[in-house]
Amino acid sequence: MIGKLLKVFGDSNEKQLGRYAAVVERVGALEADVAALDDARLAAKTDEFRRRIAEGAPLDALLPEAFAVVREAARRTVGMRHFDVQIIGGAVLHEGKVAEMRTGEGKTLVATLPTYLNALSGGGAHVVTVNDYLARRDALWMGKVHVFLGLSVGCLQHETAYLVEPSPGGGQPELRPVSRKEAYAADVTYGTNNEFGFDYLRDNMATALDLKVQRPLNYGIVDEVDNILIDEARTPLIISGPASEPNALYGEVARAIPRLAREDDYSIEEKERQVILTDAGITKIERLLNVDNLYDPANYILTHFVENGLRAQFVFQRDKDYVVRSGEVVIVDEFTGRLMPGRRYGEGLHQAIEAKEGVRIQRENITYATVTLQNYFRMYAKLAGMTGTAMTEAEEFYKVYELDVVAVPTNKPMVRNDAPDFMFKTHDAKLRAVIDRIAELHEEGRPVLVGTASVERSEQLSAQLRRRGVKHEVLNAKNHEREAHIIAEAGKPGAVTVSTNMAGRGTDIILGGDPATAGSPDEWQAAHDEVIAKGGLFVLGTERHESRRIDNQLRGRSGRQGDPGETRFYSSFEDELLSRFYNNTMGRLAAKGFDDDAPVESGMLARTFEMTQGKAESHYFDIRKHLLQYDEVINEQRKVVYGERDKLLDEGADLKANVQEMVGQELAAAVRRDLEGEPEEWDVEPLLAEMATVLPLPPDVDSDFVLSRSPRETEDALIELAESLYEQRERDYGPQTMRLIERMVMLQTIDRLWVQHLTMMSNLRQSTGLYAYGQRDPLVMYKKQGHDAFEGLLERIRHDVARTIFRVAPAAQPAAAASGATTRVNTGRMETVMSQVAAPRRAAPAPVSVDPDAPRWARRQAARAAGGSKKARKRKGGS
Repeated sequence: MIGKLLKVFGDSNEKQLGRYAAVVERVGALEADVAALDDARLAAKTDEFRRRIAEGAPLDALLPEAFAVVREAARRTVGMRHFDVQIIGGAVLHEGKVAEMRTGEGKTLVATLPTYLNALSGGGAHVVTVNDYLARRDALWMGKVHVFLGLSVGCLQHETAYLVEPSPGGGQPELRPVSRKEAYAADVTYGTNNEFGFDYLRDNMATALDLKVQRPLNYGIVDEVDNILIDEARTPLIISGPASEPNALYGEVARAIPRLAREDDYSIEEKERQVILTDAGITKIERLLNVDNLYDPANYILTHFVENGLRAQFVFQRDKDYVVRSGEVVIVDEFTGRLMPGRRYGEGLHQAIEAKEGVRIQRENITYATVTLQNYFRMYAKLAGMTGTAMTEAEEFYKVYELDVVAVPTNKPMVRNDAPDFMFKTHDAKLRAVIDRIAELHEEGRPVLVGTASVERSEQLSAQLRRRGVKHEVLNAKNHEREAHIIAEAGKPGAVTVSTNMAGRGTDIILGGDPATAGSPDEWQAAHDEVIAKGGLFVLGTERHESRRIDNQLRGRSGRQGDPGETRFYSSFEDELLSRFYNNTMGRLAAKGFDDDAPVESGMLARTFEMTQGKAESHYFDIRKHLLQYDEVINEQRKVVYGERDKLLDEGADLKANVQEMVGQELAAAVRRDLEGEPEEWDVEPLLAEMATVLPLPPDVDSDFVLSRSPRETEDALIELAESLYEQRERDYGPQTMRLIERMVMLQTIDRLWVQHLTMMSNLRQSTGLYAYGQRDPLVMYKKQGHDAFEGLLERIRHDVARTIFRVAPAAQPAAAASGATTRVNTGRMETVMSQVAAPRRAAPAPVSVDPDAPRWARRQAARAAGGSKKARKRKGGS
């Protein structure tokens, strides 16, 4: 059955390639005519294309001519002519699909074709890369092509933005610093996924339209699309601010937990990465922390600290999950091995790790704005992607992003030899065999790239190689600054490069080394020929990763552009993949029949690893799908709130009617609530007190004012009074100032309450998991309660705007006399500044009675229910 499905899928891919072959022919037929144009006439083609688009010509109709023009411009500017398979890749990207192109096939050059064509429409084209280095490199390198053809090119870096400008002498282009808005206004903009995503969030916190930097998202190409849209998709982008000071409990718990013993006091759930205390462990931790019952509702804060402390101590490992650099805990990307400065684990986990490592514990944050990468990139009118490994994730690309995957053939036949895995009984036996093989290849003069799964493993292997006297380079998160140099030299004869998964994303290992650093072209050619004669680059994987795609990325470093090469993975029954996703059952069974040091080649064992990788891939796909399902709830709410903010920022919008309607609704609701039944039953004094929180009531609005009217007449009279007072304020301050006050009040109210709503939704997401114990779907309950919470948000916005609008006055003028504080606004330059948002306060939970004789798991669940979500307990603890 699987074979039939693969055949159908293969036929589908072949049919698409047949269609693209016709595009290649049309582009090729134009090549001679385009090559005959001089530089000025070639560049003038851009204006001609734009004119034809303005007259109604679709982009598809221009594709052959535009691609032919870009091919010729690339030949003249960067000395590279697009291969026919690269034309296919460009057509795939133009159609909004994912192009799977092997390593070394020139994806960077391919991107110039569709970006040029789609930028002609005037909406801009974004090229999304995995790091700042590649964004800068590609903007300068491929920017030559676009600038030559008359397009503007922007480049986003972490704290700056640039425009690419041609050098006066005709040499290397230069980067001119500009505002981010100018970089986004360019025809083509290069940047990382984080820069694009965070700018979107910051735009939706802006207090004026001219402070927003992004245009509507028109066309985007995501380089290394599997890394960004799949690996990175588990981590949402969050803009946050500092909350309260860290709690002293972090240090107290961190000192107690190392005294626990595995098996006796706790066990580790490898797959879920959780630590479970045994009864003995609970008793010991209660004694160490001097509490009678850890899971008593009164100790729900301490319970949260203990849970985080256990994970920090026993699950999260230094030099694998994080490194300590300059007194700070810095997360390591589990897929690329790169450092992620600025990112922090949530819910107090990062603080628990800081306490474990003895560094300064930083304050926790509250969320101001958040979006998942899935939902951000789905906002593009047309999205495309390219990578060397996409077919294994084709289902997810289509289900989540509606992106088809097309496998583009290589320019030259692939001759790399992918040897079967060597499997060993123990990790130590595997390591000895790996060291021996590396030493052999080094002596032969053959370059070796050694792939490891973590910083810790790479340094462990490096130490062994030093003892053997094998000269080598290490590429991991601790020395990522030298990445480009290390990769450039990794193809030299006898070179040994030990790397984490970061090796080569976006770069190629050239056999013979970097031609730019060779003494002469002849010396490089001799080194190149020597490496080819010895069989090319040898890629040695020290263990299987949790995804076949990452293994394929490592293999793809070898065999570029028809070069020879060889790859082999070395695995053991103690590898983390088996222990986490197969309970190491196969390891325990197979280890009985194998020698300690003898490698085993077994089809059955190879299939076991592949099956385990499939389980891991399914596990992480479920996590990403789960994240997206929950974020869809917030995403719909986000669209409403951000849409309303955009209307507020439009200076032509009439907010007066909206504000007056909110005031009227608040007055009417109060009257209907307090004036029920017969007049003798009316609650007049509380009504007048509430009215005074909305309006500066004149003296004649008293009990007699209410009792002499029917409820409907009172309602109408109060609304009429409110409108009269509003008109008086407008006459006093002027229409322009009043419009500014309305805009400021509504913006600040929405932003303040939206922050509180995001915090509440985060807490709600954690706590709804408990519904599973009652056989109810947590997602359904989250949607229901999230909808109710959003309705409550809209009511609170109305409530707060109505109670604020009469309390605000220009700084130079006094507000009308009223109870409560007055907010002053500086209207001199017609600007407003968003006030700092305080962390929302929450009422303490109602006590929950717990049977002291109940099982400990039941007491734990009751304690969590009493304390709300982990994040809520964390904030209540002042952490």
